[in-house]
Amino acid sequence: MAQVPQTFFDALAVRTWCGLALRALGRAREEIDAINVYPVADGDTGTNLYLTLESATTAVEAVFAGHGTGAGEPSLADAVRAMAHGALIGARGNSGTILAQLLRGMAQVLADDARPESARPDGTGLRLALRRAADSAREAVAHPVEGTVLTVAAAAADAAEGTEGDCATVARAAYEGARAALAATPGQLAVLRRAGVVDAGGRGLVTVLGALVEAFTGEAVRETLHAAQAASDAHARVTGVPGGAAAGPWTRAEAAASDTARAACEVPGEGTRARAAVAGPVACADGAGPGGPAFEVIYLLEADDAAVARLRARLDALGDSLVVVGGDGLWNVHVHVDDAGAAVEAGVEAGRPYRIRITHFGLGDVHTGGERPPRERVQRAVVAVVPGEGLAGLYAEAGATTVLARPGEPPASGELVQALRRAHAREVVLLPNDAELRHTAAAAAEQARTEGIRVALIPTRSAVQGIAALAVHEPERRFDEDVVQMTSAAGATRYAEVVVAERQSWTTAGICQAGDVLGLIDGDVAVIGPDVTATAETLLDRMLQAGGELVTLVVGDEAPATVAGRLETRVRESYLAVDTVVYPGGRQGALLLIGVE
Repeated sequence: MAQVPQTFFDALAVRTWCGLALRALGRAREEIDAINVYPVADGDTGTNLYLTLESATTAVEAVFAGHGTGAGEPSLADAVRAMAHGALIGARGNSGTILAQLLRGMAQVLADDARPESARPDGTGLRLALRRAADSAREAVAHPVEGTVLTVAAAAADAAEGTEGDCATVARAAYEGARAALAATPGQLAVLRRAGVVDAGGRGLVTVLGALVEAFTGEAVRETLHAAQAASDAHARVTGVPGGAAAGPWTRAEAAASDTARAACEVPGEGTRARAAVAGPVACADGAGPGGPAFEVIYLLEADDAAVARLRARLDALGDSLVVVGGDGLWNVHVHVDDAGAAVEAGVEAGRPYRIRITHFGLGDVHTGGERPPRERVQRAVVAVVPGEGLAGLYAEAGATTVLARPGEPPASGELVQALRRAHAREVVLLPNDAELRHTAAAAAEQARTEGIRVALIPTRSAVQGIAALAVHEPERRFDEDVVQMTSAAGATRYAEVVVAERQSWTTAGICQAGDVLGLIDGDVAVIGPDVTATAETLLDRMLQAGGELVTLVVGDEAPATVAGRLETRVRESYLAVDTVVYPGGRQGALLLIGVE
């Protein structure tokens, strides 16, 4: 069904654009992953762009939901700021970080507080927004390289500036300018030319701009610029063979060349997977190449401008592919380094880093050299969502693939799908470990099933139920039997948590005040108290009144240092047949998680 066209930028146009772009990136994700060779041939650019935009879209939808029904729509400023903030906090990889800055640059123009709300941006406003986006993205990259998404973004802005008309006219000009620039990227970057592909990040931006055209016209753009075709066109320009993207219909010979280029990006039996890396170790234009940095480090950072300026200089000396985006006290930092610890320490010195992600590139990518041997799928794996670094380590030691969910930052369905793929198994048991994630987990499981992965979703509502399930996991059992045993163990585990109330509220145990300590059993408040340890003791007594053989305590970083010892002593002295096990939880949100089975 065609979208209703928008003639100017308003909140609804932002919402429509985000939704269309997310769906378009979902369709193009595998193709973009397959041509990802720069700056690292790790085959995840499409996925990273998708996850970044998914975070932006979720933030925009939250603004509309918070505005309520029957009260009109939110302001354009609210919508574009939410889009930019969502992209910033959810940015993944080099490409996602740059996309976040592109959206932030547009938001800076579109959310101009000096403009009356009634004066909604038209084509002129969109031209200014695209220029600000391109310029701010280039400024965020420590060492800009031509032939990348930065080049494509600049070409889009240039084309828009040379066009008069409404938003639809400007958007289409930007899209066509980006397509032409994308086709030329192999002639600007040797690694692309050798692999026979266009820039993956630029390909993703073309997709996002195509969605912008559709948002303003109501008509889907005709995706004539398949990545392999664009690469073939660009190669024709570079080598002098006639028949570029702007030269009209292809000859049969040119079409055959395109088929050859496309075949180079396909693995028999696997579809469009990351075969582009077949070119082997390549030298990157910014110095990244064989023997280069082995880790990708990404984190959000709360810091002032002066501290971030010093951080840029320090990280630039530590590694490459440095991109720092954001502002107003919140930044997203991306860098490739050999010493991941030093990169994180630099963030600690600059401010407060969090949502830290460290990825080891491993064998076979651009940085380390060597060919990655094909990895056989294992028969069975477990994927679990965990609330803190401590439990992430515990689950990983038990063989699970983990997804970290920090307080207030639940994983999106795309992140869970990525984890299900990363498990690289024919059969996967998914443990969401949170009642609020049941729909997200179900959507991820369904998507993975369409890709041929057999997924069993066990509706664990707490990480301690997940621990119980993982304890009885037996990969050698039949899949159905294993799932039954894990489900039974999780269901037999009562769970509780100790948290601090953020505001006054009515609860099932009475009225609590901000700062009160709350003890929740199975999600409902059972105890309200002034002291963490005393409240935890009362909570544990109530749970053990119904019996139990094992108490599991997961202690958060902010809990009193003595609380675990006090609870262990209480169990030992008052419940003689009950054992206790204690795990560090890290920054998990709750002060304490308790499981009784």
